[in-house]
Amino acid sequence: MTIKTSELTGPALDWAVAECEGNKYSKLTHLLELWEPSTDWAQGGPIIERERIRLDCAWSDRWTAQHPYNAKIDGYTGWTKGPTALIAAMRCFVASKLGDEVEIPEELK
Repeated sequence: MTIKTSELTGPALDWAVAECEGNKYSKLTHLLELWEPSTDWAQGGPIIERERIRLDCAWSDRWTAQHPYNAKIDGYTGWTKGPTALIAAMRCFVASKLGDEVEIPEELK
């Protein structure tokens, strides 16, 4: 199943981050129990620092309700948006590595 990187959330986003990190687990359930960089700063924070992802608050009224955070990484044009700083940053990371659309496993629909 193909999904836009800008729409990735929850386990699908965490799985995509794992793919970018080279963590190809044989059991998807094992991955999802241990890996939550889109909600866990202890996991997502080091990626933000290592990749030098820039975070910013969106001050425009049209963004603040659904996407109050923006993220940008060198080498990827444009900003990614998200409802939290971690989601915006992880979407940015995935987009920079895998592109604007990602093929995710059917189990993650």
